Amino acid sequence: MADQISVVGGVDTHTDFHQAAVIDSIGRHLATAAFPTNPDGYRHLLDWMRTHGDVLAVGVEGTGAYGSELARFLRANAVTVVDVDRPDRKARRANGKSDPVDAYAAATAVLSGRASGRPKTRDGIVEAIRSLRVVRRSAIKSRTQTINQIRTLIVSAPAEVRERLRGLPTYQLIAQLSRSRPGIDPADPTCAVRTALRRLARRYQHLTEEIAEADAELEPLVAKAAPGLVELVGIGTETAAQLLITAGDNPDRLKSEASFAHLCGASPISASSGRTNRHRPNRGGDRQANHALHTIALVRMRYDTRTRLYIARWTAEGMTKKDVFRRSVVLNHFLVWSNSAMPLL
Repeated sequence: MADQISVVGGVDTHTDFHQAAVIDSIGRHLATAAFPTNPDGYRHLLDWMRTHGDVLAVGVEGTGAYGSELARFLRANAVTVVDVDRPDRKARRANGKSDPVDAYAAATAVLSGRASGRPKTRDGIVEAIRSLRVVRRSAIKSRTQTINQIRTLIVSAPAEVRERLRGLPTYQLIAQLSRSRPGIDPADPTCAVRTALRRLARRYQHLTEEIAEADAELEPLVAKAAPGLVELVGIGTETAAQLLITAGDNPDRLKSEASFAHLCGASPISASSGRTNRHRPNRGGDRQANHALHTIALVRMRYDTRTRLYIARWTAEGMTKKDVFRRSVVLNHFLVWSNSAMPLL
């Protein structure tokens, strides 16, 4: 249609339905409606938006969670998708809170340019790495909890149990407990604690096997996705996987090294005032990616000659240990970027 207007969509995503809104090119509210979160619902949502005009873009809240499949559907139908942050508390206090209000706010954020980020595509090898790593991380957390429970039980166990197990390293402790024969009387406290310890030890062994299986699956995937990254000193499968997940399957959405640094929380923030000229650490960004860079810096401070020389130079100039370490994190972020650690960039 020659007289068809241009419109911008906004979507507030939820588990069972998505609230959609449409505004025109000058921000006037046109319509709002809810659609179920299934393939038919996604198709009806897009058809409904197109009845109001030519869809320039759609702002979607939660493209990494509830809105991930909708974002895939829209991209597959040649619609520009913009990742929209949820409104902050100040905006919600001023404008109120409801699903239609949030949907209109998403559309307005796209039209005004406040939201312009491209969401992760989540359709390649990095998404496979992310899914497998979820299992590994939860298994590690559960295994840590299990060994802590074992040692806590040992502390309060009867002396005849405690004295045999005290001081054993973890691998010997787990092996001994998993082979133990606790007895048959669950009403006896000694028998009960031995039974609990054996069950926990076997759970620890099962979780260890699960972690090993995940490692065997993740290692070749990470090496395939970023061969240059895992070859660097101090960067293993775990830290490389996290940096890949942070960048996503479409790292070209990151325009520069500075944008990646900001995403990882490794970009220094100006904190100057009056005669004071200084910077502070960025406490925002992806904290898991920041932790990965932190781990890389710790390892390279010990084993990498270049990093050790860098630290020695700044220490000799009187910089504090904390500030030197912060600079080391930034240096290793630059190393990740400049050595083509993200091969798709």
